[in-house]
Amino acid sequence: MGFFAFLLLGLIAGAIAKAILPGRQAGGWFVTLLLGVVGALLGGWLGSVLFDAPLEEFWSLQTWLLAIGGSIIVLLIYGALTGRRGARA
Repeated sequence: MGFFAFLLLGLIAGAIAKAILPGRQAGGWFVTLLLGVVGALLGGWLGSVLFDAPLEEFWSLQTWLLAIGGSIIVLLIYGALTGRRGARA
């Protein structure tokens, strides 16, 4: 998968993950892009380690599910980290 296709996948996966998770997550489109790309990387890595299913094809359902799953994990971690910081202030 090309670099720009991976960025697009990360942006869309991050937006879908934000829509799936309840509540309001911090961050705009750029944070969504970064967290989505990190989530897609995490999902691809976990998929290759656990299921021998890496991110290869842009239009593969497996690719999208791994990217969205990874993005949800990253958004949960990001929310936990930023939630703690906001509670102290």
